[in-house]
Amino acid sequence: MPDALEGHRARRIAVLNTDGEPHTLQNTLTMTAFVLGISALVLGFIPALHFLGTLAGVIGFPMALYAQLISATTGERWFNVVAMVSAFVGTGFALSHGGFSV
Repeated sequence: MPDALEGHRARRIAVLNTDGEPHTLQNTLTMTAFVLGISALVLGFIPALHFLGTLAGVIGFPMALYAQLISATTGERWFNVVAMVSAFVGTGFALSHGGFSV
């Protein structure tokens, strides 16, 4: 049973590690920026959560830029671009709803 789980985990990470080598730092930054970017996009559409959307976008956008700078594979670069765009757009929507005002 543990062998089946290891194979599943290896296939899931293979999307980011297309060269077959582990890139722990790059993968962690990429997935964190991706989650923050998608969060900023979702929270940016909700006017009551504009502060959290702005915060997620302001943190996620530069993180995605840095992750793009040090990325090693094409899979990481795709996720970074999606994270950058969603963080930027989400921050724009959150700023239009009030931004950092509480």
